[in-house]
Amino acid sequence: MSCVAIITARGGSRRIPGKNIREFCGKPIIAYSIEAAIESGVFDEVMVSTDSDEIARIAEEYGASVPFKRSAGNAGDTASTADVIKEVLTDYRKAGKEFDSFVCLYPTAPFITAERLKEAADLLSSSGADAVVPIVRYSFPVQRSFIIEDGRIAYRWPEYRSARSQDLTPFYHDCGQFYFVRTDAFDREGTVVPANTAPMVLPETQVQDIDNPEDWSIAEMKYRMLRGIR
Repeated sequence: MSCVAIITARGGSRRIPGKNIREFCGKPIIAYSIEAAIESGVFDEVMVSTDSDEIARIAEEYGASVPFKRSAGNAGDTASTADVIKEVLTDYRKAGKEFDSFVCLYPTAPFITAERLKEAADLLSSSGADAVVPIVRYSFPVQRSFIIEDGRIAYRWPEYRSARSQDLTPFYHDCGQFYFVRTDAFDREGTVVPANTAPMVLPETQVQDIDNPEDWSIAEMKYRMLRGIR
């Protein structure tokens, strides 16, 4: 089965300037996604979709290809992941290339490993699913969450105020690392999380959203802990 790794790395970032190529524990953060994808041996091609010459240069330095630049329309804040993937697949088709599946890799996901990508590929093959997405359990039951009304806290779902945590259904959220998707399912449903998606549940120590400088610092602490780096 032919497969392409698509690393989505636009140039603009308001909250963390230069986020996709900022140094993370010794090298540009995008390098972790590129190296994991290449090392996995799963992909026929590892490419970066970007509008930035600097990101393209660094991506190629670490072994990725940049066969075409991202359009201006998909380089802004409002472009969705699905929009970018659709553009990439369309450009490949124009060049005469088709892929049975793809992985959308985020460039700010240093916890991605080659082993995890191989595991996801095996799960996609064996499960009969149209996609595999890594998820992580919320650390606190969302059913007992608060909202703020008129400066005071209130239970969002009062019926669960006295429920034991172990009696509540676990909730999960997207790890923000990658989506492994069959291309025909994406073409049909237009999303990287189609209806027939299998979960890959990860521990909280291997997951970190990076949306602001504090998140970045936490991610570096977690990474050093996992790798035994002082």
